[in-house]
Amino acid sequence: MSRKSEELQSCTLLGSAGTKYPTDYCPAVLETFDNKHPELDYLVTFTCPEFTSLCPKTGQPDFGKIIINYIPNIKMVESKSLKLYLFSFRNHGDFHEDCVNIIMKDLRSLMEPRYIEVRGIFMPRGGISIIPFANWGDDRHKELASKRLLEVFPINF
Repeated sequence: MSRKSEELQSCTLLGSAGTKYPTDYCPAVLETFDNKHPELDYLVTFTCPEFTSLCPKTGQPDFGKIIINYIPNIKMVESKSLKLYLFSFRNHGDFHEDCVNIIMKDLRSLMEPRYIEVRGIFMPRGGISIIPFANWGDDRHKELASKRLLEVFPINF
């Protein structure tokens, strides 16, 4: 069940030498490939432990970890393009909450998954950690989206 070369034509970054890293926020770098198992609900997880963006007010760098979970539908995001896309936030000035929502919306628009969630775990600044979470589910996965959102609320302080 190997992929045929025509199935990989949309993946122009994978395997190419001389990768150019975007210097500004760039959703256009994202690429997809077809899900070979669209009849199944299964989970795909990406972890980016070295996410960097800039504070929109001070321009100081912010460091964090981004975790993306999604249930694919027809299209899936190609991982090298995702790496370059997340790298494109390095010079992007936005609050942590905005970055997480932008990532979730861009990936939702790109793939039209059944379910997607993005969590940011940012390093403390001024003694405060920020951990934003954004998610979305199609009609069949709305209940999952609601449950997952409630699960991330801290119960004990």
